[in-house]
Amino acid sequence: MYEYKYVKATLGGFFTEANHHEIIDKHAKEGWKLTQVLPMYYNSNGKPTEYEIIFEREIEK
Repeated sequence: MYEYKYVKATLGGFFTEANHHEIIDKHAKEGWKLTQVLPMYYNSNGKPTEYEIIFEREIEK
């Protein structure tokens, strides 16, 4: 059986930096496996501005 974790991430913008590398590295150290990345919100040009990163890990019995 698996448990899942959903984390919001951004690719950055004019005044902000992307944070996806830090999020993935942090969760990998905690035993989470990257499962999927979904774009959640788009700007007026159709470019995704926010993502949801989905992690999974096996539940220890």
